[in-house]
Amino acid sequence: MICTLTELAKLVGGTVSGNGNLVIRGAAPVHNAEQGDITFISQLDKLSSYLSNCRASAIVVPHGVQADNYALIMVDDVTAAFGAIVRHFCPPRKNREREIHPTTIIDPTARLGNDVAVGPYTVIEGDVEIGDHVTIGANVQIMGGCKIGDHSTIFPNAVLYENTVLGQRCIVHSCTVLGAYGFGYDSSRGTHVLSEQLGNVVLGDDVEIGACSTIDRGTYGPTYIGDGTKIDNLVMIAHNCRIGKHNLICASTGVAGSSTTGDYVVMAGRVGVRDHVHIGQGAVLGAMAGIISDIPEGARVVGIPATPEKEQMRMQVAKAKLPEMRRELKTLKLAVLELQKKLGLPTDNNSVDDSAF
Repeated sequence: MICTLTELAKLVGGTVSGNGNLVIRGAAPVHNAEQGDITFISQLDKLSSYLSNCRASAIVVPHGVQADNYALIMVDDVTAAFGAIVRHFCPPRKNREREIHPTTIIDPTARLGNDVAVGPYTVIEGDVEIGDHVTIGANVQIMGGCKIGDHSTIFPNAVLYENTVLGQRCIVHSCTVLGAYGFGYDSSRGTHVLSEQLGNVVLGDDVEIGACSTIDRGTYGPTYIGDGTKIDNLVMIAHNCRIGKHNLICASTGVAGSSTTGDYVVMAGRVGVRDHVHIGQGAVLGAMAGIISDIPEGARVVGIPATPEKEQMRMQVAKAKLPEMRRELKTLKLAVLELQKKLGLPTDNNSVDDSAF
């Protein structure tokens, strides 16, 4: 796979600055690159700091960037170009021949489309519908009545409970569970009686669910994930939730039952959303935000409980000043005490508590 800088530039439609005959043997991120490698720098504000420690022989950069002592490939889209170069040096591993493995168990009533690949020891139950060009990994359990849209991929060890629906081009990563019972109980009679579990889970088109995530079925209708939404690893979406289109929900976030979101909502890592709240379109919830009430459209909130970002920043600045403010308060109390003594006024010596400062 060794090639010259000029050949790589032709591959990505870029322009060479420097020695086009330079031989490149590999591609790596800037902090891992060695002599003979090509790397990339897209964050121009960090260009100087990256170059000071860069050992690569060549760099992919945006048009117009100059870097002395380095050969460059200048492109419009650095990320896309470098991705193509990495694939050139390290092509994706080809899947084995697409087939339905002989150990797969498929109910006679299941209907499979064209060009479906199924890995070892997967179980596909009755009345399942699988579209064309679907890939299903090993040890997957697809329970009765599920529907899987064209070009979807389900990685090993995922579980789809009955009647789960996947749109087209969905990706479900390993150990994810779609359609488990919701955590809802009637405790009015002194015991916890499981609520009805008659709904299902429905994913729109182009939805991706990360590894070890869970989406619970609705009580009577669907728990719904809108088109284009991407859900990270270790995320929990509870029963009856309706997640809008093109949401980004990051790792370890939990959304309690019957909550809803608009489109293009972003939830950073470890956000917690209580039940029966609505997150407005385009809202951004900062990492570890605790959501206890509705969030307006376009809002940016952080903290526990979550408050507007600017308000939270002011609170943090004030909190940082608390030790100084406490010392000032002690000084003022001592001054008042001395003044009271001089004026012969009754004093309370306990009003200045050194332990509190």
